[in-house]
Amino acid sequence: MSKQLRSFDWFGKSDKMGFVHRSWLRNQGYPDDYFEGKPVIGICNTWSELTPCNGHLRDFAEIVKRGVVEAGGFPLEFPVTSLGETIMRPTTMLFRNLASMDVEETIRANPIDGVVLLTGCDKTTPSTVMGACSVGLPTIVVPGGPMLNGRFRGACIGSGSFNWLIKEKQGLEHYSKEDIHEVEVGAARSQGHCMTMGTASTMACMVEALGLTLPGAAAIPAVDARKKTIAQLSGRRIVEMVKEDLTLAKILTREAFENAIVINAAIGGSTNFIIHLLAIAGRMGIDLTLEDFDRIGARIPLLVNLKPSGEFLMEDFYYAGGLPVVIREMGRYLKQDAMTVNGLPIGENNKKSPCYNTEVIATLDQPLQQEAGIAVLKGNLCENGAVIKPSAASPALMKHRGPAVVFETMEDYHQRIDDPALEIDEHSVIVLKGVGPVGYPGMPEVGNVDLPLKLLEKGIKDMVRISDGRMSGTASGTVVLHVSPESSVGGTLALVKDGDMIEIDVANRKLQLDISDEELQKRRKAWQAPPPQATRGYVKFYIDHVQQAHLGADLDLLRGGSGSAVSRDLH
Repeated sequence: MSKQLRSFDWFGKSDKMGFVHRSWLRNQGYPDDYFEGKPVIGICNTWSELTPCNGHLRDFAEIVKRGVVEAGGFPLEFPVTSLGETIMRPTTMLFRNLASMDVEETIRANPIDGVVLLTGCDKTTPSTVMGACSVGLPTIVVPGGPMLNGRFRGACIGSGSFNWLIKEKQGLEHYSKEDIHEVEVGAARSQGHCMTMGTASTMACMVEALGLTLPGAAAIPAVDARKKTIAQLSGRRIVEMVKEDLTLAKILTREAFENAIVINAAIGGSTNFIIHLLAIAGRMGIDLTLEDFDRIGARIPLLVNLKPSGEFLMEDFYYAGGLPVVIREMGRYLKQDAMTVNGLPIGENNKKSPCYNTEVIATLDQPLQQEAGIAVLKGNLCENGAVIKPSAASPALMKHRGPAVVFETMEDYHQRIDDPALEIDEHSVIVLKGVGPVGYPGMPEVGNVDLPLKLLEKGIKDMVRISDGRMSGTASGTVVLHVSPESSVGGTLALVKDGDMIEIDVANRKLQLDISDEELQKRRKAWQAPPPQATRGYVKFYIDHVQQAHLGADLDLLRGGSGSAVSRDLH
């Protein structure tokens, strides 16, 4: 090791404070040599019984510890705020930044030389990575892994994707209570996170593409023994990373972010990828913009045939060869020399990655779709941008002009959407306001709102929907998201009225409200901001400091980092 360990300041001194730090930890039974120059490895665990997707990470922490000890390190596990996507209200996105603060300050305040992040459910990956980035120590990610494929009456189903079909199944196909119960118990049938290419799987692929995991870690099912092997090897590797001083700054370069954008397009990843990668880039001081996602990734071919854009699930993806196949296949689009946590460039890691099923992972020469990346739209309705996922949208609606049907809030939508008297047809454009970072607050995954029952009964499966909110990565449809500025801070979306004509033209990257500038200015002068959603506590703090979607919805005072130095002692 070329430089002194950070933990030396706690454990290496013979003064009063060295005595205090060592003495109290000895009540756990650690022998003398644990305090004599072993790299201290913090195991950041997002386990919680309130986060079903991460329910197995308590056991995984012990496996990581085994690897740390084998490599000569001193493992110390610590809990942080966990974010259960399927449980927390109003949305885990409200608490992503809070969890990142927890991670950042816990790492900085303690005698840690390197960090292992145990992640799984959607926000647990970006929040822990954001927090670790603001400190900058050597860091490796162990993704918790997807569930096994869901099963229902002989068919595979996605644990997330079926959620968006329940209204249709009950209203049109007359699923009984017993039918729904049978789906319920078969959809999420093992430990792990959603097994579609939803946000959790997208985030796992994101960190592998960024170089923050050992090769092949993203797609291994949570209950596969090989996931345990990866966890143990990651424990070994983080000790070596500390010795090599392989910090996040040496891995999370501009090239790594560009690689992640390319890979996300190729796998048909979630639109949530954009907002999280922007936030991570902001912590690292990388000048990444919304326009980069279009410039770098919009015309990338789609290779991975997974729900919600395709047919298969993550278990099939792993058996077909997983993300290493995609990285190898996309080689001509990637910065091959980008460094990864195992000390080798990403191109070297994945150059011998065979594909075992081209139905699941197509080739670059014969992709599933020629241009599948997330498109960034601009226009008077979204001055700072909005996004749409073409691979999950209806081709016939990618250029469309129709009258707006406006819902001022999510509650307004629920109250009126199935009213038979609602004036709406398949040509209409559903506009949902008040679901942005400030307005909800927290920017929930509600952009893919269900269609009116009367249109579902006519056989209508998709409509253009526009909001300042997000969409679950497990969902699909012609859904325009992340409109910025949001309606609750006075963005043009706030000014849309029923019957206004809206034009969307994805090929030309256009989203336009077809009213005159004079009428727009008249409405803007008359607009009044809605009352704040909170007056105290973290939610008030969040509302006061959250940035808009095109900046990653991080808190303004959290961009960048404070480093690992702590200048004052506790006595």
